[in-house]
Amino acid sequence: MEDHTFWENVGNLGVILLAVILATVVHYAVLKRLNAGGQLIGRYPRFRLLYGVLMSLIAHSVEIAIFAVAYQISASSGFGVLEGNFEGALADYLYFSYAAFTTVGFGDIVATGPMRLLAGMEALTGFVLITWTASYLYIEMSRTWGAND
Repeated sequence: MEDHTFWENVGNLGVILLAVILATVVHYAVLKRLNAGGQLIGRYPRFRLLYGVLMSLIAHSVEIAIFAVAYQISASSGFGVLEGNFEGALADYLYFSYAAFTTVGFGDIVATGPMRLLAGMEALTGFVLITWTASYLYIEMSRTWGAND
């Protein structure tokens, strides 16, 4: 691993922070839109919940793709590599990002060098955003499911 200048390290931290901020903004926008858009299917509350689940899964996939791009940027900038069962394809970056975001961390691909900070921040961000989704969906279930269900 090569040494980086102060400004290169600041740039790497910028990539990490940008990924975290973008993922959080995407998540906020989707949940806000779900709250407004879900009123369109107010006559069918179960569809509203199904719509919420499907849109949340899409939002999480977009957030994961943001982090996959951040891994590619970090790797091309020399801030670590992904090692193990990794061939450098987009699918490999997405796979690692899904594992990190969901905090599964299979271990067949591992981050090295400063890229480990990105992986840790993705795991923390993923945990927070998945919890946020679970809270939102719980509130929706509480609103739409009656005592007879």
